[in-house]
Amino acid sequence: MKKYGFIIAASSLLLSSCINLYLPPKNIVTDDELLNSENGVEIYMAKIYSLMPWEDFKYMAEWGFDYSGWLNAPGIDGCGEAVNRDGVCQTFRGESTPYWGEAFKLIYYANHLIETMPEHSGAFSEIALNEYIGTGYFARAMAFYQMARRFGGIPLVTHTIAYPNDADKLEVPRASEEETWNQICADFDMAAQLLPETGSVDGYANRYAALAYKAEAMLYAGSVAKYNETVPGRLTGLGEKTGVRVIGFDESTWQAASIRYFSEAYKAARAVMDSGRYSLYKNAWKDGDREAQYKNMVDLFSDVTSNKEAILIRKYSYPSYTHSIDAYCSPYIFRYPLCSGSCPTLDFVELFDGFDRYADGTIRVTDGSSPTSGHYLEYDNTMDFFENAEPRLRAYVILPGDKFREEEIELYTGIYTGSTPISPLWDDYSYERATSNFYQNSSAFSDGRLVMSPYSGSMQVQVEVDGVKMNASGANGPFYAGDGSSNEANLSGFYLRKWLNPDPAFLHGEGKSEQPWILMRYADVLLAAAEAGVELSLAGAACPVEGDDMLAVATQAITDIRERAGADALTQPLKADIDSRNIVRRERRKELAFEHKSKWDVRRWRVQHYEARSGFWGEERNYSCIGNTAGYRLRGLYPFYSSVDKKFFFDANWQFAREKEFLYDTIDYYFAIPGGEVSKSAYIDQQPNR
Repeated sequence: MKKYGFIIAASSLLLSSCINLYLPPKNIVTDDELLNSENGVEIYMAKIYSLMPWEDFKYMAEWGFDYSGWLNAPGIDGCGEAVNRDGVCQTFRGESTPYWGEAFKLIYYANHLIETMPEHSGAFSEIALNEYIGTGYFARAMAFYQMARRFGGIPLVTHTIAYPNDADKLEVPRASEEETWNQICADFDMAAQLLPETGSVDGYANRYAALAYKAEAMLYAGSVAKYNETVPGRLTGLGEKTGVRVIGFDESTWQAASIRYFSEAYKAARAVMDSGRYSLYKNAWKDGDREAQYKNMVDLFSDVTSNKEAILIRKYSYPSYTHSIDAYCSPYIFRYPLCSGSCPTLDFVELFDGFDRYADGTIRVTDGSSPTSGHYLEYDNTMDFFENAEPRLRAYVILPGDKFREEEIELYTGIYTGSTPISPLWDDYSYERATSNFYQNSSAFSDGRLVMSPYSGSMQVQVEVDGVKMNASGANGPFYAGDGSSNEANLSGFYLRKWLNPDPAFLHGEGKSEQPWILMRYADVLLAAAEAGVELSLAGAACPVEGDDMLAVATQAITDIRERAGADALTQPLKADIDSRNIVRRERRKELAFEHKSKWDVRRWRVQHYEARSGFWGEERNYSCIGNTAGYRLRGLYPFYSSVDKKFFFDANWQFAREKEFLYDTIDYYFAIPGGEVSKSAYIDQQPNR
């Protein structure tokens, strides 16, 4: 198949063998036969859905849409949620499988369905016909959307292209970024107009899935239009071959475009809310009952039979269609064949309510005014530290000492045998010390007061305490060698809990997990309405929905999500100010964590480069403490056991085992166009400055 830039040969269609021939062989199914019956169309629809760019268990940010799910570990893509021992733990600056050629396969199928189905209208009811055509628009919108947030302006192929053909008819140049987002909006609108309220087949997108994804896409578009202007030098540029503004927005149009897109996001989200078909999952929730609230949040991600929050679900079924998140991300004691694939960070945990804090907002671990002053606070057991933490955190993260699959997750870093009270292990926790604050480098370790595994060498060490031998680093670490030779124990003091199968009887292994992935849920819609409402209010724009008070809608949305999560209630209504915008952003960072959402949020907010990194967590933080101009690092919360006091204490420190630095520059907000597509095309532009 010859390709120029985006060219899609018709040979990629199901009826591929016949498309390039003027006389199709008689053993090949034709359009008339395939798309003229329900069974035939179902085959075609199955192909479309198999090519959908879902970011779920089968997706890894480092590798892109290769649909394998190998080493799947959500949140390790530089969004700050988690760290991982492997090389796949990197900042999201590109994908080894670029979503370019794969996108145009789906676009071809979608265009063919949109154009061809009306010719067979007599074979289907109006409802069925509309659903099929609506699916075409939905699939095309999804492909365009996934391309746009990676590349900006893209070739808007909105019709099938006959092949073979003249070279000038086989190529479509990249549209401007603004034109691209306009087309995405229009396609989602057509999908929502045509799709039924309930899909005819379980797993098909319905009208509200199209509206929910429209809201998400338009949030991205509105954010790019607005926040590209905050990047040093303005993040925009023209293609060298065509002179089209392939990334960013014109200085004279960005404000109007931003308001338009945020308005579209708000309207789409409100349409889903007003439908009354969906609500936050509260099947096991009880007011004031933290245990019930925690259990409710756990159940949310496994209940597919009575879950009114789920708008679109990707289902799995053992043994025919499975994934392996349990095999890669479970605690060390359940290692089979790997473990610790996603270890949440202290930076992420600090987003949640229920902790004592220092004046700078970081979690308190000493009785002094900073982590380097006073003495460590001590606890009878590690879970006491999290006694008042919001239940949602416990549902997303396995905390040290909590139970999982009816096993206590024993997790501590070392045993301190020195006298008490215990002074901080370090006198400097600055970024400059990130690569030297390894506990094996401390004076406490060198003089024997701190017992743990050496930085290189043996994996686990035991120490005798009151006549009983104890593992120096618990059953789950961190205890493996910090030099990277074999570190598979815990890295940060926390394990991922969200998405894991909690059943004690579950015999996990590669290809044995069948938990569903909720692709789109009602909480996402509420957060979209809240963010769009605050952004429009900040811009002084009129409400796009007659009779709505946008800030009241935003306030109620955040109130409902926080109540369900067991978080602290808002102290006042949201306003048209940056503080309120950040409240919404922070809530997104918490609620949608480990769902492949956060890496896109920090990109669209343009807060991943150094100058804007203070807003990385959806709130103002001292960005000089987490990175420099080159990159940033993340922290863990490390428990230790005092053999003298028979109590635990915690140290907040940089991730020290298989430590990672995440690099990022403004050029990374747009991925490079695959070089081969640019070099062979007279029309496809590479990104400016690449």
